[in-house]
Amino acid sequence: QEIISGESEEESNGVNLMEFSDEILLHILSYVPCTDLVLNVRRTCRKLATLCLDKSLTHTVLLQKDYKVNKDKVKQLMRDIGKEIYQLNMAGCYWLPSSTVDHLTRCKNLVKLNLSGCHLTSLRLSKMLSTLQHLRSLAIDVNPGFDASQLSSECKATLSRVSELKQTLYTPSYGVVPCCTSLEKLLLYFEILDRSREGLMLSGQLMVGESNVPHYQNLRIFYARLAPGYVNQEVVRLYLAVLSDRTPENLHAFLISAPGSFAETGATKNLLDSMARNVRLDALQLPKAWINGSGLLQHLKFNNPFYFSFSRCTLSGGHLIQRVINGGKDLKSLTSLNLSGCVHCLAPESLFRKAEDYIDSSILESLVVSCCNLRHLNLSAAHHHSSESIGNHLCQLLSRLKHLLSLALPVCSITDVAASAEKPPTASNVVPQTFGRKVRIGIQTYPRNLADQANQKIESSVFWALMGSLRFLETLEIIGSSFSSAMPRNEPAIRNSLPPCVRAQSVGDSEVAAISQLTYLQSLTLAQLPNILTGSGLINIGLQCQHLRTLSLANLGMLGKVVYMSALMDMLKHCKCLRDLRLEQPYFCAGAQFFQALSHCSSLQRLCIVSRSGTLQSDAVMSFMANCLEVIMCHMFMGESLTVCKTLQQSIVRSFQAERPALNVVIFPLLHEDLTEVIRDVPMRHLDEITLFKSRVAEEPPNLWW
Repeated sequence: QEIISGESEEESNGVNLMEFSDEILLHILSYVPCTDLVLNVRRTCRKLATLCLDKSLTHTVLLQKDYKVNKDKVKQLMRDIGKEIYQLNMAGCYWLPSSTVDHLTRCKNLVKLNLSGCHLTSLRLSKMLSTLQHLRSLAIDVNPGFDASQLSSECKATLSRVSELKQTLYTPSYGVVPCCTSLEKLLLYFEILDRSREGLMLSGQLMVGESNVPHYQNLRIFYARLAPGYVNQEVVRLYLAVLSDRTPENLHAFLISAPGSFAETGATKNLLDSMARNVRLDALQLPKAWINGSGLLQHLKFNNPFYFSFSRCTLSGGHLIQRVINGGKDLKSLTSLNLSGCVHCLAPESLFRKAEDYIDSSILESLVVSCCNLRHLNLSAAHHHSSESIGNHLCQLLSRLKHLLSLALPVCSITDVAASAEKPPTASNVVPQTFGRKVRIGIQTYPRNLADQANQKIESSVFWALMGSLRFLETLEIIGSSFSSAMPRNEPAIRNSLPPCVRAQSVGDSEVAAISQLTYLQSLTLAQLPNILTGSGLINIGLQCQHLRTLSLANLGMLGKVVYMSALMDMLKHCKCLRDLRLEQPYFCAGAQFFQALSHCSSLQRLCIVSRSGTLQSDAVMSFMANCLEVIMCHMFMGESLTVCKTLQQSIVRSFQAERPALNVVIFPLLHEDLTEVIRDVPMRHLDEITLFKSRVAEEPPNLWW
């Protein structure tokens, strides 16, 4: 009784949460997952029971990364608040059985529904949509076996009112597009493989009996993203055929993201000519073959553009300024620009230009002045070398973009020219980029705290100044211009890597330490930084960047040894908010010490390790999984035998699957011939967001979907 009375006295002297105003409590509750609010929190007291059912909390329900939700929780949630839900996002809930969508029929007032990545059959889709008469926005997957003839008349009536559709295709099909006669926004993701599991070549022809008349007359936004493969190209041409006959008058965003070569045809040329005559665009992205060598950009008209992507195009800086930026006029509206792989975009001409040639700083300055409101900028996968002219370094010019939230740069672009001139790379400070273990070099001792590094005057570097000027940057990618991941999409693992750019040889620990100035940094990617000697800068990032959620490190320092392992383990002890970790490094040893350090990341949900000749310790992995209860994805592609990998994978699944319904485990030899078959079974959410390496800055227009 004395203990109880003492606790009561403490509560009376302290602040009682329930004494806050309803407005403050609602704001606090908005950070709690909806399943917890409805199924747990509201049962604690009468006041919370009322607040948890407030319309501001039940109007929009987000389950897309609620990895603890299961079928029973969804059923109870729909039963309790189904009629109050107007927007429901279940994207990427791959672990839920297809019968889960049957409970969505209770959501009679749904206006927006995202089921991308969910198991869904034609019959279940028909039954569900037949009851959702108010639906206006829909996202679904179209898998093998989808049959549009199974859709009821009530379902088609609902689809006829849908104005926004996002459709991910895993089989050649129009899906539900022909039923959506009021489309204003159409997003298409083509993920069709060229071969079946049996090794048979697939055709891009649609199934017999499918309608070939999509209704585009009201279309305002058309977006298509293609995975590698010729079948995806064949199918997207069928979708474009109708557009080439009659271009919608209200079209203001036309975007096609296609890797590799996607040749222009007569139909696509007619489409582009029609667009040049009849529409004014606000967003544009085209395959490189459609832009290279053509005068298309000279004829297209723009209104108030907010997104441009010229990724992998041979567009020169002169054409960029003249035809796109229009001499600096009316580009204040541009918020996102992707020039990834656009190797000549900062040079006046593309002819006879070599990779090591200097950029034209006047072109970059025109870009910065004209597009002063840029929030997302991607300049990766190219050699952007600054000259020795004072004040014209790329980093100095980019520091004027005060609104930047995400930035991607090649490693060679951040080199301090003056410092390089004073101290060119020598055999003692350039790390050999080889896989051999025989090379021995002296390891320079680097200070581990920010104050000591300040004493080395690294603050005087242009990159340090750039990081200091972009205080609100949330996403940063520093990627070697010749870096390629060992895990391509539909091919065997790459066995050889290209050497880094000579200009990048001096980029190392001090540049990494400069990143620690980004207090609000949430996502960081570092790839192919050759002069990493100890990784000391990583510790500074762990200490200073407390909002860091995503970390991707690849090929840092010498490739024959993980020289930054000690610093990485120290860094991880401070990353309390880290959710996604991707490591790609040859000879990586995933042992007990590493996993013990990683266990400090209490919020970690997804782990991916890619390592040629890498090793793992099975007991350490099992202990890590037992200690980190939030981890639902564990992907390891190492140098271990198939037997070791399969045994560990089965042990993890058997031990933790019941408690973690979303658990996805793939442990497989990196150089095994069946790797591509294993990858095809990975849920698209994980594959696209973490397992496959790519630059994600300005990859899509901002707020394209949810």
